[in-house]
Amino acid sequence: MDGEAEHPAGNRAHFAIFTVKSVAARKATLNLRICVYGLWHLGSVTAACLAEHFEVIGCDPDSRTVSDLKAGHPPIFEPGLEELVRSGIASGRLSFCENIGKAVADADVVWITFDTTVNEDDTADVAFVRGRLEDLFPFLADGSLVMISSQVPVGFTASAEASFQAAQSGRNVTFAYSPENLRLGKAIDAFCNPSRVITGVRDKTVRERLSKLFSPFCQTIEWMSVESAEMTKHALNAFLATSITFINELATLCELTGADAHEVARGLKSEPRIGPRAYLNPGGAFAGGTLARDVVFLNSIAKKNGVKTHVLPAVLSSNDEHKHWTERKLNQELGTFAGKTIAVLGLTYKPGTNTLRRSTAVELCVSLSEHGAHVRAFDPSVNKLPDELHGVFFLCNTPSEALRRADAVVVATEWPEFRTLLPADLIEEMKSPIVVDPNTFLAATLDKDGLRYFSVGKSTGIA
Repeated sequence: MDGEAEHPAGNRAHFAIFTVKSVAARKATLNLRICVYGLWHLGSVTAACLAEHFEVIGCDPDSRTVSDLKAGHPPIFEPGLEELVRSGIASGRLSFCENIGKAVADADVVWITFDTTVNEDDTADVAFVRGRLEDLFPFLADGSLVMISSQVPVGFTASAEASFQAAQSGRNVTFAYSPENLRLGKAIDAFCNPSRVITGVRDKTVRERLSKLFSPFCQTIEWMSVESAEMTKHALNAFLATSITFINELATLCELTGADAHEVARGLKSEPRIGPRAYLNPGGAFAGGTLARDVVFLNSIAKKNGVKTHVLPAVLSSNDEHKHWTERKLNQELGTFAGKTIAVLGLTYKPGTNTLRRSTAVELCVSLSEHGAHVRAFDPSVNKLPDELHGVFFLCNTPSEALRRADAVVVATEWPEFRTLLPADLIEEMKSPIVVDPNTFLAATLDKDGLRYFSVGKSTGIA
């Protein structure tokens, strides 16, 4: 996922033992019964989308998550998800429970979908996923297929297989790995309409079962080894992260030389060896932990094995440096933050979500406040700040309230609602009409005479 949500680890649950029975007799049928194990962002989206076509039981050891989903309330906001969950429940194809023994008793596929939390150093809590997976081992029926999609390092599946054999020898259980492909705010479309599905398997005999599983969503499956599939996930995110840091470093040089980084990016994308969909869009630093987590995974592998790499370690340091672009631009225009009023439009990690964790917009507000600025923020999906942010900056009810008498405004999250703002609105409300829009989101309306407009990769503002 190019995006992530925080998952409460909770306490390891204790489950009643259910009789383990074979499910081999059901494998030849066209129908599949799927257990989705782990019901935060990844799991709730996976379960809801699958229930359009299959019988699905979602399971999670957290009782509150399960009870909320039974009532049709997903644990995280995602456009269309609540309606999809309720539709699945109403159809009878989607149900939820806490008891893992009950959930996997007749499952053809057990899909592991726990979100892997990331700390402030972009290090993933893989132990949490491992613990939940080991809770599952006693209940797996002979002939079961366990497919892992949680964000885990290469080698995790092999380690899980070894742990299962050591603890539950004698049962024939197959493990596979298929990396998640979700994007916050666009998760349902990403799941239901992928361009291809990456799937790593040990045993080719399980391909038929997985082909049936993916057939309603995608006909193109890239089959490979489990380790290759795990590494592909790291490589994809690391490549995207590298592309972002490359174009942003180039954008900095464009600002110094009078070149327009957006024109340069267009020139790059017109090169057939690069292509029009390349991740080469000058703008803000990448945020959250999704991309960074996989760069950290790869750096850790290199360090553990005594291999010196040069490009990968530089990706995170370059991105961290670019996170200060907005503050540098504001400082350049305002001279000092002390006593200045700065409006910030957007607080969430991405538009289409209500997630504040690891949001660069929130980090910006905190930093500006620490440097003496009065920060007023507005976000259409945030009506209350977390306790730790109370008194740090002020949350407004409307964009106009945030803009009132502001010395500058930052467009921090690309909410479509902000496209209704006109230059006259800013000139009328603000003390000085300085607009800092790193991603050039509002260039079509706000890059006008009368405003000083700044975005990444452009050499000057418009006077």
